[in-house]
Amino acid sequence: MIRIATVILFLGCTLSLGINPAAAQSPSRPTQNDHPTATFDRSIQTNSNREASIPRPEQDETAKQKLASLEEKAGKKPNILWLIVDDMGYGDPGCYGGGGAIGAATPNIDQLARDGLKLTSCYSQHTCTPTRSAILTGRLPVRTGLTRPILAGDKLTKNPWADETSLAALLSESGYHTLLTGKWHVGEPKGMRPHDIGFDEFYGFYSAQKEITQGKDGRRFPDLVNDPELRTAFETIKPDDHLQHGFKGGRTETLEQINSTQDMGRADAKLAEFTINRIKELAQDDKPFFIEHCFMKVHCDNFPNPDLGPLSAAKYFYKEAVAEVDLHVGNIVKALDEVGVLENTFIFFTSDNGPQMDGWPDAGYTPFRGAKGTTFEGGVRVPGIAYWKGMIQPGRECDGLFDLMDLFGVALNLASVSTEKLADDKYYDFIDQTSFLLSDNGESAREAVYFWWGSQLMACRMREYKLHMKVIVPQSEHMHIDYSTVQDAGLAGWYFNLYIDPKEQSPVGHRRNAWLASVLGKIKAHAATLKKFPPKDVGL
Repeated sequence: MIRIATVILFLGCTLSLGINPAAAQSPSRPTQNDHPTATFDRSIQTNSNREASIPRPEQDETAKQKLASLEEKAGKKPNILWLIVDDMGYGDPGCYGGGGAIGAATPNIDQLARDGLKLTSCYSQHTCTPTRSAILTGRLPVRTGLTRPILAGDKLTKNPWADETSLAALLSESGYHTLLTGKWHVGEPKGMRPHDIGFDEFYGFYSAQKEITQGKDGRRFPDLVNDPELRTAFETIKPDDHLQHGFKGGRTETLEQINSTQDMGRADAKLAEFTINRIKELAQDDKPFFIEHCFMKVHCDNFPNPDLGPLSAAKYFYKEAVAEVDLHVGNIVKALDEVGVLENTFIFFTSDNGPQMDGWPDAGYTPFRGAKGTTFEGGVRVPGIAYWKGMIQPGRECDGLFDLMDLFGVALNLASVSTEKLADDKYYDFIDQTSFLLSDNGESAREAVYFWWGSQLMACRMREYKLHMKVIVPQSEHMHIDYSTVQDAGLAGWYFNLYIDPKEQSPVGHRRNAWLASVLGKIKAHAATLKKFPPKDVGL
């Protein structure tokens, strides 16, 4: 059951989030005739099933003209490349304060940031599967039912993709070659694989590294690996541990099996090699391409590539994984340049969530409170770098809000896919942020980011303010998933000004801020969309 009836007590008044859909329009929300900066909430909802956005007409026109000029020059739509790391912390890359200072230099990622736009308030979902589904549907996981990772032994009651339209399908129908390389982790039964839901091609693994290697690593999982009875039982529920090559229509070639931790250590190099080779081939085609390259690393359990030797100063497996990811990022971007398509390719680098501290020291770094599995900043604020040679002004840095779901809207815009192709009976949470990324002084069109944990509405960030109704609190150091509790945040919620308190340590509440009720009104309006457009339950 979706829990949207959380009650918050504020200044002696009871405010319920389970409100009538007719009340979804907050009193502070401007109408089409209002000046967009006349109220705290600058966003306008122009469609009843789309997230409200801040009007940016001038920069929209600038971006439109830039794209038209490029298409005239290139003769086709731009390519799109997403580089998605698994569980990389906000503070891991050098350009976000990490890199060599914490034992693993990231010169290639840092170069992307210097030559492009570094986003400092880029948000994911709290864990893998929710983020990966959200960026391909433009919808929050609570709406699709893909609210947490699908684990060994899970039995879904229905295929969540059956009535969803993926970005890959929309781009493929519009003339793009769509390819997903690497980690999928959004379902491996037929009907849920990448090449079943719209990708023309898939080359990778269905699950995360840990899910594959837990049956191979006798030191980490001795009770499983060294017990014949348990190993036999595990064979009946384990996720697939083969490299797969799938094609639209369902044809699937099962390639080599991961038989050891060394095999897993080599996987990312093999995946990068495949993406590079496909870039070289696809660059010769008349069709543009959309490639979602999903690294297996740096999700624990990390194992070094035995063919590469030490890559980091720290030498720890996680740091080796960070350095290897950086190496492959550099080689993939270099391949685009060598075949002459770099200037016609939009690149976005990010992570699917914050660091998984439960695996420490096989885990990343974030300067914020919390980690993967929580909706504190450490779990959901991630690196976000937009790079496009000649299209995105080098050296930009911006704290405007960007949700990774917004990549859905950007891709539709770049491919000239009309949003009229989206279903009328579903609510879409993405915002088209193309002009934010492409305009030299572009500003975000997103007013708010909403944070869910499973089926519970946890928090909302609006401008620099963040209000928590519920929080996830670890009961031991680093144990944000395996040893934590979910609790109500308090009488008035935990309300932070992230500009003065980015670690979310001291709520300002109503005593030091005038906007608590405005953010609460935004949350109530958001919760109402779940009543008007009921979410799916797929058994997770």
